Amino acid sequence: MISQHDVEATQESVAALRSEVAQVIVGQKHLVDLTLSALLCGGHLLIEGVPGLGKTLLARTVSAAMGLSHSRVQCTPDLMPADIVGTNVFLPEEGAFRFVPGPLFANAVLADEVNRATPKTQAALLEAMQEHQVTVAGTTHELHPPFIVLATQNPIEMEGTYPLPEAQVDRFLFKAEVKMPPRDDLLEITRRYGAQSTPSVNPVMSREQVLLAQQVVASYAVPEPLMDYAVRLVLAAHPRRSGTPELVNDFVQYGPSPRGTLALVWSAKAQAFLDGRYHVTVDDLRRAVRPALVHRVLLNFRGEAEGVTPADVLESVVSSVRAP
Repeated sequence: MISQHDVEATQESVAALRSEVAQVIVGQKHLVDLTLSALLCGGHLLIEGVPGLGKTLLARTVSAAMGLSHSRVQCTPDLMPADIVGTNVFLPEEGAFRFVPGPLFANAVLADEVNRATPKTQAALLEAMQEHQVTVAGTTHELHPPFIVLATQNPIEMEGTYPLPEAQVDRFLFKAEVKMPPRDDLLEITRRYGAQSTPSVNPVMSREQVLLAQQVVASYAVPEPLMDYAVRLVLAAHPRRSGTPELVNDFVQYGPSPRGTLALVWSAKAQAFLDGRYHVTVDDLRRAVRPALVHRVLLNFRGEAEGVTPADVLESVVSSVRAP
């Protein structure tokens, strides 16, 4: 049973965490909050952006500030499933095989340039994300919570890549689109890291506190009218339905899956928690639409040819669906 004390204590811990992360990460508040939201919801985050924007630094900083174990996997075409899952190794002194865990056995796993891994390795990673376990030689090994995968992909260099199929992209709770920082943030980055030194991060949360925070977020109640609003937002992104915006009918082939509705509601809960509130609002759902649904909208050929983006589609959806 979650008490008022649990809610207040976890909100204080997360506030301290955000402050600690800000000692290292300049700006990028939206990306930091999305990372925390994914972790608090027990989901995973797909980060899209060009190299050099601090994606690896963010994953390392957040996991260190939470006192969690972390690992990094540089995805390449020759990366095999056993390289990330682990394998059985024969030990002559024991006369038996012993399982040696791979980098997936960490609380926070950064899969860098995930679209460079082959489909077989991608499938092994995404299976672990969904099931929170791996099976090697018929033996199942659990991935202990909390467990989050931060997968990055570079949108401008597609040679030698294996784009994630839509069904696999749907496994990610949110998608973050990282942009070039504004002038003031870029100036601060230059000042702070001009001497090639990285500020140290102190753990301000424990694994137990993180697990409690996940329970607190899950306990947030969402009123029935807001749940209905979330459902109507998702249905409005599907073509050829009553009340669907014209942009959707013209340019969308497939809309978000039911998992998108859950992502929308979970994101709204996490956002309310991060803002220090005890209730979910309409604005929480609206802010959650893009990160929760942008990777779940598949454009048709006409949409791609005319340069329409899923973000454009979702903007029209939010504008057309009446809020409670």
